[in-house]
Amino acid sequence: MFNIGPMEIMIIFLIVLIIFGPKRLPEMGKSIGKAIREFKNAGREIERDITEALEPKSESEKKQG
Repeated sequence: MFNIGPMEIMIIFLIVLIIFGPKRLPEMGKSIGKAIREFKNAGREIERDITEALEPKSESEKKQG
């Protein structure tokens, strides 16, 4: 997908460090981690909802409606 090697990652890190400064990096890391975690949770919820919608109903549910 992305062909990023260690040198490119280091350059990106240095640019971010210069732009935002060392004091804001931990805060940014926490917020990025939180956003990724929330995105994954939302994906799991969507997957679960789709799976539940596609599963055949049990016999008792079929009799009720």
